[in-house]
Amino acid sequence: MFGTRTSAFLKLSKRDLKYDFPASVVVFLVALPLCLGIAMASGAPLFAGLLTGVIGGIVVASISKSPLSVSGPAAGLTVIVLGAIQSLGAYETFLLAVVIAGVVQVILGILKAGMIGNYFPSAVIVGMLAAIGITIIMKQIPLALGLIETHAFELDNGHGIGAYFDTVVSAINFGALIICALSLAILIFWPSIPKLNKVPAPLVVVIVGVGLAYLFQGSSFQLLDKQFVLVPIVGSFAEFTGLFTLPDFTQIVNKDVWIAAFTIAIIASLETLLSIEAVDKIDPYKRNTPTNRELVAQGIGNMTSGLLGGLPLTSVIVRSSANVNAGGKTRQSAIMHGIWLLVAMLAIPTMLNMIPLACLAAILLHTGYKLAKPSLFSSMYRKGLDQFIPFFVTIVAIVMTDLLMGVGIGIVVATFYILRANMKNAFKYKIEKDNEEDKAVITLAEEVSFLNKVPIQQKLYSLPKSVSKIRIDGTFSKFIDKDVIEVIKDFEQNAKSKGKEIELLQVVYKK
Repeated sequence: MFGTRTSAFLKLSKRDLKYDFPASVVVFLVALPLCLGIAMASGAPLFAGLLTGVIGGIVVASISKSPLSVSGPAAGLTVIVLGAIQSLGAYETFLLAVVIAGVVQVILGILKAGMIGNYFPSAVIVGMLAAIGITIIMKQIPLALGLIETHAFELDNGHGIGAYFDTVVSAINFGALIICALSLAILIFWPSIPKLNKVPAPLVVVIVGVGLAYLFQGSSFQLLDKQFVLVPIVGSFAEFTGLFTLPDFTQIVNKDVWIAAFTIAIIASLETLLSIEAVDKIDPYKRNTPTNRELVAQGIGNMTSGLLGGLPLTSVIVRSSANVNAGGKTRQSAIMHGIWLLVAMLAIPTMLNMIPLACLAAILLHTGYKLAKPSLFSSMYRKGLDQFIPFFVTIVAIVMTDLLMGVGIGIVVATFYILRANMKNAFKYKIEKDNEEDKAVITLAEEVSFLNKVPIQQKLYSLPKSVSKIRIDGTFSKFIDKDVIEVIKDFEQNAKSKGKEIELLQVVYKK
């Protein structure tokens, strides 16, 4: 009985295991460097990044009802986390803010605030996906080339462009470049090879990468220590437990903690809702995630992460899209990816540290390309400028600023086109003959708001002089704004004063 109820809660399926198991390996390989990199960028211990990935996989996915979403530390929160750790003065104090943020998210879920994500225009969501893909590609290029010293790429005008390119070429580690190029080739062509394609391509990439790194030792292609994954190694259970950090609850009355907590809660919730919306769009089965349940799951995940010493987590589109592309079908792939992170952290850290960052960069480059492939741009362009411009502006804004700022700018542009379309579609207009006289027939739309006041007014007062009869039909309207009704009533008096015949049908304020 207990086993049956547990399976129902987690929705584990032996039938889907053949899809979810290889997908979980892919997500694990993508998540591992991201967890470490985000922790480093946030000014937190590397262990905190891995711990957050484990919690996002096991805890959040077990509670969530999203079939494909994967949660973990989010790149979009790195600046906020770094600033909060520095301003609060201690990592333990910051962890308290993470716990409180989780509580706030649970409350938001209970209050059914998850529907906010439904109001984001689809062009903006698609643009966000493409922008994330481009950002991934941009960030992985240095790792693909094996670059260590990025300042070598600053153009020195005093030495000329030739010297600049010499510096660039000399800084490239060609061993890393070869590993990345071969890894990309495997990712592209391996799935089309019969029988062999049953083995996940990213797993082949890692094996080949480790083998090449070993072969390159002692040659000019040898990789440096910084060009490998770096997982903390523990020698005993005591050392492992010593990696956990508890929040400082004595700072509960610190107003800065509460400010940081609400900031993290709001931004993490928005990023989660955006990610969930995007993942549902690329779900081959077009399933719908209960967003209120997702906020509760994320809140419990953040409470757990803060209590154990981890970072804030969200649903993250990079890992989620990798899950989709790898053929994942249910949330057990996300749960298993968390288990692999835990096992790797405890059992095989030395083996993980043999993986070159260049082959992991290839996996992310491939994922980024799938999110921002050229055919997507042509597809959005064919849908019309009202879809393409918000899509393109969102991409540029995210790449130039950050995720939330870019999405905000995209929503503003999309709203402009929505309002413009609403103004144009306020009514239908035609001229017909009535006893040899010109009659203007204006049929109002289902919803007529104050935004439609100006176009209706302009149309009424610009009718041809030959029109002697006018009919304004509000029969199909469920709502007509009072300002619009006032404009129509004023025009009625004006038309009658000029001897024109005017007929108003159902032009009244309706609740």
